[in-house]
Amino acid sequence: MANHAQLSFQDASSPIMEELIQFHDHALMVALAICSLVLYLLTLMLTQKLSSSTVNAQAIELVWTILPAMVLITLALPSLRILYMMDEINEPDITLKAIGHQWYWTYEYTDFKDLTFDSYMTPTADLPLGHFRLLEVDHRMIVPTEATIRVIVTADDVLHSWAVPTLGVKTDAIPGRLNQTSFLAPRPGVFYGQCSEICGANHSFMPIVVEAVPLANFESWSSLSSS
Repeated sequence: MANHAQLSFQDASSPIMEELIQFHDHALMVALAICSLVLYLLTLMLTQKLSSSTVNAQAIELVWTILPAMVLITLALPSLRILYMMDEINEPDITLKAIGHQWYWTYEYTDFKDLTFDSYMTPTADLPLGHFRLLEVDHRMIVPTEATIRVIVTADDVLHSWAVPTLGVKTDAIPGRLNQTSFLAPRPGVFYGQCSEICGANHSFMPIVVEAVPLANFESWSSLSSS
């Protein structure tokens, strides 16, 4: 959960988000090295006496051609690896369908019979003590821990976006089209997100809440909800 004046990412709650944060730190270190080199060269130019003598520039041209290529490779390879991990979904344990409406979400548990519900934002007047304003919903999306969850995302009216930052997922909900994403929650917890595509007047009031529970609790909940 984000807090006021937070400068970094939220704590990762899925393996994919851990990879994204590590790549972010890696890219920042590369950018810091480049900025340090440029600052050092600028300092030399301002403090050293310039010379007009002719210098054989083949060596330095070779360096400033190969060095940027190596930097791009060190950024591209980890990035492509993470993109592949985010896109590849092998044998999910549970498949859910998230349908965006103006301005609420509908969740369908396709592996269960008659397990479908709407998720509306909880009004401030009905908010229990200690819950987050504009982020809590009346029906949370319940998933089991340590299970690969595939989420099929679409919309019923306009563009939406199903995003939960701490799980590292963000997928556009497009009318007439099915997009998919996946995540794995290694531990129990409650993870908050919001629609991340401007979808009308109440765009700010369609939050997403994913609650990860142990498998036994999930089985009990699904039995009660589908009965």
